[in-house]
Amino acid sequence: MDRFIDVAVEQFARDHTKPEPDLFKRLREETYREMNCPEMQVDLMEGRFLQMLVRLTGARLILELGMFTGYSALAMAEALPEEGSLITCEIDPKAEAIARRYFAESPHGDKITIRMGPALDTIKTLTGPLDLVFIDADKSNYANYYEACLPLLKPGGLIVADNVLWSGKVLHPNDPDDHAIVAFNRLVQSDRRVENVCLTVRDGIMLAWKRP
Repeated sequence: MDRFIDVAVEQFARDHTKPEPDLFKRLREETYREMNCPEMQVDLMEGRFLQMLVRLTGARLILELGMFTGYSALAMAEALPEEGSLITCEIDPKAEAIARRYFAESPHGDKITIRMGPALDTIKTLTGPLDLVFIDADKSNYANYYEACLPLLKPGGLIVADNVLWSGKVLHPNDPDDHAIVAFNRLVQSDRRVENVCLTVRDGIMLAWKRP
C-alpha cells in the first residue's frame, strides 16, 4: 500500500491508539519477514477500529473475506462474546499456516473457523444471518462479494470493506483493480438497501449498514 496520508499525522494517530498486545506485534513482524506483499496485513489502527466495530454492533457471527495471516481475524475475535464465532476465508496456504499458529496461541482463537478456497464458494454454503462482514480480498470481486453477502446480512448488520481509497488511485483509475474499487464504491453509494459512509482510515474503509 502506497502511503498517501502524511506520515507524521499517521504516527500521531498510532501513538494515540491503544497499543497492540505482544501476540499481534509478533504476528505483524513475522508477516513482514515471511510474506510477499506484507502491507496487505491490517495494521494496529485498523485492527483496533474493526475490534471497536464488533463491540459497538454487538456482533456474534462475523464473516471475513481475506484472512491473510490473521491479524484482523484475531482483532475481531477478541471482541466477540464467548459464544461468538468468526468464519474467515483464505486461498494462500502459507498465510493459513502462519495464522493457525497465532490463533492457537490466542485465548480467542477457538472462535475462528478458517475456510480455504474461493470465498464466493464459501459464501454459497452459509445461511446467516450474519452480523458483520469484512471484505478485504481480491479487489476484482468486491462487488460480487458485496452482492453475495448482503442477503445473508441481518437487518441492521454491517458490511466493512477495506482499501476503498486504493492509495488515492480511485481519483485517476488506470488498471482493472482501480476500476473495480471505483465501481464498488459507486455500487454501495447508489444502493438504497444500505446507508453508507466512506472513511479515510488508513487506505479507506467503506461502512454499509443494512436498512431494517
